[in-house]
Amino acid sequence: MSDTPVVRRSLPEVFASIRVPGPDAPWLKRFAAFVGPGYLVSVGYMDPGNWATDLQGGAQFGYTLLSVILLSNLMAILLQALSARLGIVTGLDLAQACRARCPKALNMVLWITCELAIIACDLAEVIGTAVALQLLFGLPLVAGALLSALDAFVVLLLMGRGFRYLEAFIIGLLVVIAVCFGAQIIMADPSVAAIMKGFVPKPAIVTNPTMLYIAIGIIGATVMPHNLYLHSSIVQTRAFERTSNGLREAIRFSTLDSTIALTFALFINAAILIVAAAAFHTTGHADVADIDVAYHLLSPVLGASIASTLFAVALLAAGMNSTITGTLAGQIVMEGFLDLRLPDWMRRLLTRSLAIVPVVFVTLVLGADHVNDLLVFSQVVLSMQLPFAVIPLIWFTTRRDMMGNFAISRPLAALAWIVATVILALNFKLLHDAIMGG
Repeated sequence: MSDTPVVRRSLPEVFASIRVPGPDAPWLKRFAAFVGPGYLVSVGYMDPGNWATDLQGGAQFGYTLLSVILLSNLMAILLQALSARLGIVTGLDLAQACRARCPKALNMVLWITCELAIIACDLAEVIGTAVALQLLFGLPLVAGALLSALDAFVVLLLMGRGFRYLEAFIIGLLVVIAVCFGAQIIMADPSVAAIMKGFVPKPAIVTNPTMLYIAIGIIGATVMPHNLYLHSSIVQTRAFERTSNGLREAIRFSTLDSTIALTFALFINAAILIVAAAAFHTTGHADVADIDVAYHLLSPVLGASIASTLFAVALLAAGMNSTITGTLAGQIVMEGFLDLRLPDWMRRLLTRSLAIVPVVFVTLVLGADHVNDLLVFSQVVLSMQLPFAVIPLIWFTTRRDMMGNFAISRPLAALAWIVATVILALNFKLLHDAIMGG
């Protein structure tokens, strides 16, 4: 559909490596072939950065910020659908599309901002993994951060066996997270009526600077820039027919896959905030903001010794998952923007070290007491980077010279631009409050 020549396939080692059954196969079997990328993308929507903002929001403001989680999740569903559409129709991931269509100077700005976003994201993921290892096994934070480098080799091993193995590993860890939080919600026994009220937006979210800061952190933690690059690439692992009908079906199934997966992510994010609200906000622990403090308080507050262990196990699973998908996204961004040709192991280790070096440095200088501040700050940084990924994505998917008949409709484009405007407005509000002293 695009008149732009494809220099190199996105993730060439797994491109079109997963067979799609023929048109005579049952609908469910054909859909099952497309299930997977959405869950890899959903990992980024429940990473340790989300934990920091959700815990803080739930402890300080009860269920009020559930409406922000819902809103940001709806934004994510729309933007990820556009990302999948771009990759399927053009055969380019978002980074490749930027390199093909944007001036060199702008391209460098987009690449740098995306790398900053990935480093901010990895800051949350590596610290989350390190904190979980410290809580469960007593490992120092720096040792845990360095251990997270092993994910580069996990990706290499799993993708060497086939992309389906990587997807199965990720989905397995997602199940662990869901079971852990399902058990914690049962223990917390929250008020269903209060939860439902929390999904209704309140004016205080915008007028209260502290609440707004955490709300923007939640949006930054939910709608993640690198996920837009990741999704536009990994949907191309399916060997669908490159005909109008084949593209249409691939878009439909990929969108359904990501929508279901992100709805699952919504429940996990909401569960973290609900547990924090039920366990801390209503029991005189509204000042709980740190993950390790939450870990130590959960069991005594909920009256169940296993509660804290479940919390740490889920955190470790989330950290492992998000470092793996973050590494993959880093590879896609670096290859797409720069067209670097490096051996797989070197490329992934380079991507991971871009994040681990700053994390280790910051952890050593600031110490464990500032870990949660770093996590929340990293999510705000992510939110600030969002427009640099969202605006090109919407622009590309509205262009008929790139998308042909698969360019998005005017109403959908209008909705997408409204989402971009909301993100920009929240970012400017945050900057204003920071400059004016909140």
